[in-house]
Amino acid sequence: MKIIDQLFSLQGRIALVTGASSGIGRGLAQALAAAGAKVVLVARRAERLNETAEVIRCEGGDAACLEADLCDRRQLAECVSRASHPFGAPDILVNSAGINIRRAALEVSDEDWDRTLELNLTVPFRLAQGLVPGMQRQGWGRIINIASLQSVRAFPNSIAYGASKGGVVQLTRAMAEAWSRSGITCNAIAPGYIPTELTASITANSAAVADLAAKTMVGRVGQVEDLYGAALFLASPASDYVTGQTLFVDGGFTAR
Repeated sequence: MKIIDQLFSLQGRIALVTGASSGIGRGLAQALAAAGAKVVLVARRAERLNETAEVIRCEGGDAACLEADLCDRRQLAECVSRASHPFGAPDILVNSAGINIRRAALEVSDEDWDRTLELNLTVPFRLAQGLVPGMQRQGWGRIINIASLQSVRAFPNSIAYGASKGGVVQLTRAMAEAWSRSGITCNAIAPGYIPTELTASITANSAAVADLAAKTMVGRVGQVEDLYGAALFLASPASDYVTGQTLFVDGGFTAR
């Protein structure tokens, strides 16, 4: 195998990807599987999970499904305990599940705030905490968190989401500090605006989409496929000396 192939190959690796029933999670699961990883898909919607798994299998990859509402602490614990059943202990964790409840700041309820912080910030930590011991036994692991433009910018009607995604950047640094000496790197990808179910309310507004595109340096909004290269880099041996970082894949939006 050529050195470049070795650097980016995920052959023999096992990845657990949350939010894998749609959007960014689904796309990243497909990308990791295409690079050779066996992928455990986690989300609430069994039918959509099975669709993702079938796509991966049709492309020659290996995938298994774990249906779970990760905001339910019992189901989260079960997800950790069952994660190794399909293929063995995961050595790659992609925390892609997320929620953005769009409300004016004065209208955010306790439930809105708690569910947003739980899924976007607490769940990535608890999953990592549960899976890291298996990575430590192997002496190798990768954790990829999904941050956001709102990790560093304030957008209207997204105060809970912005707070949670700001926390993801610091969580990523703290995870790196805690576990990198065990061979486990932790980094984050911060996508620009990408049309998904999570951004559907904006997608419906063509003027808003055009405005977001104009604020990038490349002049367009993103696609899920724009994240594949960053994810493969951060999941593979190519990033052995990269940890605690947040990579903005946003067409230059935050560079201005």
